[in-house]
Amino acid sequence: MDLSEKMVSSQTVFEGKIIKVTLDQARLPDGKLASREVVYHPGGVAVLALDEDNTVYLVRQFRYPLQRELLELPAGKLDHGAEEDVLLGAQRELSEETGLEAAEWTYLGYTLASPGFCDEALHMYLARGLTRQKQHLDEDEFLDVITMPFDQLVEQVMDGTIADGKTVSATLKVKVLLGL
Repeated sequence: MDLSEKMVSSQTVFEGKIIKVTLDQARLPDGKLASREVVYHPGGVAVLALDEDNTVYLVRQFRYPLQRELLELPAGKLDHGAEEDVLLGAQRELSEETGLEAAEWTYLGYTLASPGFCDEALHMYLARGLTRQKQHLDEDEFLDVITMPFDQLVEQVMDGTIADGKTVSATLKVKVLLGL
């Protein structure tokens, strides 16, 4: 059975600095029409930075939509969308947010944030061979760098203390990949 939906019309209802939102009419497999609200996002990167002692580097920051602080992996949007090399984006975000640089990079794949309404793909990396440089946050970025043992991160992911999707995905992938 063909499950695809075909766009019949699309109207941009918002275009901001990061996202674009459209209201589309789509033809369903049975021929009927349905409304689809779509958020277009340039994509992002997230980095699980792990040192030789199995300590992981996280950032704690206030997330406005949730009105609370979250503990998550260093991450950010791809500044040039699909044209940006995801590894370069990951290296930039790790350096900006934590002041760390890494000698070894392992691509962990990507996760789709919420494919029911958004096209955002988050590319994840494991960074090892860390060296400390100088943190250089964006003007509107305020965060604290937090370290913890990788085992503690896994515990907090499993008990729900850390619920951020990219952090959960990358943590569990690294646990399986490295057998930690």
